[in-house]
Amino acid sequence: MIPPLLVLTDGQNCGRRPLAWVVAAAVEGGARAVLLREKHLPRTERLALAADLALLLEPVGGLLLVASDPTVPAGGVHLAADDPFPSRGTGGGRLVGRSCHSPGDVARAAGEGCDYATLSPIHLTESKPGYGPALGTAALVGLPLPTLALGGVGPSNAAACLAAGAAGVAVMGAVMRAPDPEKTVARLLEAMEAA
Repeated sequence: MIPPLLVLTDGQNCGRRPLAWVVAAAVEGGARAVLLREKHLPRTERLALAADLALLLEPVGGLLLVASDPTVPAGGVHLAADDPFPSRGTGGGRLVGRSCHSPGDVARAAGEGCDYATLSPIHLTESKPGYGPALGTAALVGLPLPTLALGGVGPSNAAACLAAGAAGVAVMGAVMRAPDPEKTVARLLEAMEAA
C-alpha cells in the first residue's frame, strides 16, 4: 500500500539546491514515499538519481516510485495518463499507479489493475498553471481505487482531501520550492493526522 503522503520530484523547482538534498529534507520531515519524475534526464542520470533516492528512503523503510519507466529499479512505477500498462511479470510485486484527471480516469485505472492513482488538479496549482479547471474535493468521493489528491494541496487543505475520501495527498511544488522542505512535510503530516 502507498503511504498517505507522496512527494513528487521537480528538480527545476529546487532553486540552486540539489534535488537529492530537498528529498533528504522531506524524508527527515517524515515523507515515506517519493515519486522520481525528471523524465527529461538522460537514462544514465535518471538511474543514478533513482539509486541515490532509494538510499535516502531505505533507512526509514520508504518507497521510491519512478515515473513512466518500469525498467528503473524502484518499488513501483507511476504511469502518465497515456502510458501503457506494464507487464506484471517485469515488476514482480511492484506497485503500479496512474496519473488521472477525472473520476472516470480513476475507474479506468482500477479496471486495468492499478494499485493506486493520483487525481489532479484538486485545487489550482502554481506548478502546472495550465492544468484545470480545479476538480475540487467532491471529485474524491466514492472512488474505486486508493487515490491521492494532487494539485494545490498543502497543510491548509490536506485534511479536507482526506475527509472527502482521498487515501492521501501528493505534493510537488509546495515541497520542492519550500525554503524548509523538512518543516513543510512535517506540517502536512500534522494536518493529515489531525483529520
